[in-house]
Amino acid sequence: MHPNDPSLRSFVEVVPSSDFPIQNLPYGVFSTAATPSPRVGVAIGKFVLDLSEMERAGKLGEGLSDVFASPSVNPFMAFGPVAWTETRARISALLRHDNPELRDDTALRERALIPLEKAKLHLPLAVSGYTDFYSSREHATNVGVMFRGKDNALQPNWLHMPIGYNGRASTVVVSGTEVLRPHGQLKPPSADVPWFGPCKRLDFELEIGVVIGQSSRMGERLTECQAEAMIFGFVLLNDWSARDIQQWEYVPLGPFQAKAFATSISPWIVTREALEPFRLHGPAQEPEPLAYLRQTKANNYDLRLEVGLRAARMKDYVTISNTNFKYMYWSSVQQLVHHASSGCTMNVGDLLGSGTISGSEKHQRGSLLEIGWNGTEPVELAEHTRRTFLEDGDSVNILGFCQGDGYRIGFGSVEGTIVAS
Repeated sequence: MHPNDPSLRSFVEVVPSSDFPIQNLPYGVFSTAATPSPRVGVAIGKFVLDLSEMERAGKLGEGLSDVFASPSVNPFMAFGPVAWTETRARISALLRHDNPELRDDTALRERALIPLEKAKLHLPLAVSGYTDFYSSREHATNVGVMFRGKDNALQPNWLHMPIGYNGRASTVVVSGTEVLRPHGQLKPPSADVPWFGPCKRLDFELEIGVVIGQSSRMGERLTECQAEAMIFGFVLLNDWSARDIQQWEYVPLGPFQAKAFATSISPWIVTREALEPFRLHGPAQEPEPLAYLRQTKANNYDLRLEVGLRAARMKDYVTISNTNFKYMYWSSVQQLVHHASSGCTMNVGDLLGSGTISGSEKHQRGSLLEIGWNGTEPVELAEHTRRTFLEDGDSVNILGFCQGDGYRIGFGSVEGTIVAS
């Protein structure tokens, strides 16, 4: 049976609302108190299957050379799409309810199936490079209306290519890492000169991260099919943004320090293959893109996304955004094709941020800048608690999943709390 078959069941109990059924099997890196060395595993229900243990037991075939004992998924990704497909199929077979190979091996099962509550989750990949795009038409339009007016909302180049900038791989962090309020140069319109101090207009950005699992050569351009094959999987991504620092620094070259201080990602990489049943065509692109950016496949995904915000004194998150990855104007494949179109080398472990994901309705906006309309429409969280931008102690939590027939392909969450500078 194909690993995506909706009828598949695991001997590991998985409730229908779980993010991690047998049809998912996302990759992550974890450690335990008993074995503190980080290694690679896949999530299944409320457990993580230790792939390094399965490899030592000879259950994953030959030729992978201890890749799962690594503190990142990069060595495994480097083996390429054929190995990705074969390994996922093998893991799926081992976890099936009707396969006794692992199910009935009590000793191996106890060594290899670790309760998630006992696992410490780490950054799942060694990030080679990080590029953030700006590919939601609704988000770009909202921001343009705020700062340039309705008649000049989109810049002339926006409908012709995926706009992006090179961010900092060094400050990509795993979910749960605290985010220090950044410092930078600040100059509001009323001031004559800038000063240096802590950001006062701190924001989140709801994004999906694309994990590149294969490299390209310098000077090589990519086709649609080549780019698709290079994508290993996807993560939830929060590209924290210091709006006031950005407002002063972004002319003429775009964001710099306003985005360099932290980018949070979820600890589980959901594979491209697991998302295959949820592919669909994105919005119509007018004018038609240049030939190298034209698509013949459905390269968007029906992936539901939710943002929760919680103030320090609050117990529960308040949902402030519900949107969907399917709204993106430029797909992940187009972003990768364009990134390499100049001959730029792509590396195993490169991370591409989708750009803020927003829909056409207010509840579908993917940043506080949009939800609160640049501070003019505060967000009500609780009695006497409103937000225009993030305050110290605030926590942001992003969830995402694709809904299947009786199961869901989920990403877990990406969470971060703002701490005083």
